[in-house]
Amino acid sequence: MNEEDVAVFLRAHPRFFDQHPELLEAIRVPHPYGGRAIPLAERQVVSLRERARSLEAKLGELIRVGEENDAISERVHRLAIALLAARDFPALAQALYFNLREDFSVPHVVLRVWGKALPAGCIEAEPVSDKQRQAAETMGRPQCGPAAGSPFLAWFGETAPHLHSLALVPLGGTGIFGLLALGSEDAGRFYPEMGTLYLRRIGELCAVGVGGRS
Repeated sequence: MNEEDVAVFLRAHPRFFDQHPELLEAIRVPHPYGGRAIPLAERQVVSLRERARSLEAKLGELIRVGEENDAISERVHRLAIALLAARDFPALAQALYFNLREDFSVPHVVLRVWGKALPAGCIEAEPVSDKQRQAAETMGRPQCGPAAGSPFLAWFGETAPHLHSLALVPLGGTGIFGLLALGSEDAGRFYPEMGTLYLRRIGELCAVGVGGRS
């Protein structure tokens, strides 16, 4: 009988040590953190403690992520209330910029809208090139990544050379009529692999607000 045969036997008879508990003390195995040999039962205790620490760490991570998500959800809720309370488009745009800056720590925000009747003089209604419009209309969902090479970087004016990452949020469902662009000097703030659930929700809130006030 070799080691594999023993392993197969024990897997086939999971209650073997229940019927022969004296073997747990007789069998000795290497300690995982030292050279000395210890009873198999003690080795099982060590394994259970390691598993407990691992599960505790995973639970702590889940709690931390849950708390972060709760905090973000609260910020999105405050943004929704602010947009609903806006009496006209200029007030809506101001509320959007304020909440993104104060609640989400995004100081560089640009909003462009096309195909909608906005009040005269709104910077949000400035001309958008065909290339920019086509890029926005083919996104399908929020996109994050490096600022370099983006066709929307010029929208940020004098701050554009200092930005290293962007989050681009198309506005509208089947028909895109605008784009919300968020910029950061931190190259790791908006990266391609990051989740975009809350960006999508912010975009939906913004789109509904713009559509109802244009």
